[in-house]
Amino acid sequence: MTENKKYEIDVSIRTVYLPDQSDEESARHVFAYTITIANNGTVATQLISRHWIIDNGDGTTQEVRGLGVVGEQPLLKPGDSFEYTSGTVISSAVGSMKGSYQMAAEDGYHFDVAIPEFILSVPRILH
Repeated sequence: MTENKKYEIDVSIRTVYLPDQSDEESARHVFAYTITIANNGTVATQLISRHWIIDNGDGTTQEVRGLGVVGEQPLLKPGDSFEYTSGTVISSAVGSMKGSYQMAAEDGYHFDVAIPEFILSVPRILH
């Protein structure tokens, strides 16, 4: 088995706009995102930290770094997955997020997992 298969982590994302928490006139657009992290490798791996790059769509970006996700540092055994929901506020009707998770495998190997870029869009703004 190749080394890459040992440390195969897949990330999937779902987003939803929260109109009841948003205020478009004040340029406050609130989104929730649900992320599923799946260990499709052969080695147990723990999520240690995260790094987000949030593009507000108005030319500004914000970087966020921190330990774990939603207060947890989940250990994912082979075949396990972990799902969590969090949120963000951006100043424009369309923006995006991307980033990475920093992982530590039980065999001592440390690696990053890319979080694919995803769009945050108020409904009916993009086609």
